Amino acid sequence: MAVAAAGPIPFVAMAAPQLARRLTRATGPNLLPAAWTGALLVSAADLTTQRLAGSALLPVGVVTGVAGGVYLAWLLRGERGAGRL
Repeated sequence: MAVAAAGPIPFVAMAAPQLARRLTRATGPNLLPAAWTGALLVSAADLTTQRLAGSALLPVGVVTGVAGGVYLAWLLRGERGAGRL
């Protein structure tokens, strides 16, 4: 719902640092990995949109929102499995 209201960029701004932290396992500031992860997220969503839609017009925010929903569900399932939720 938030991605639909605000667009895909705020989602990428929230998700990229968290994904970069999980990938690099760094405790300190990880600005460069977060920037690369954000660029990769937007590029992957755009490429997926182009491949799925073909000649039809499909906003990249739709694919970004679906990816965000899947990622959130995965995080919630992990938290529930660990007994923290």
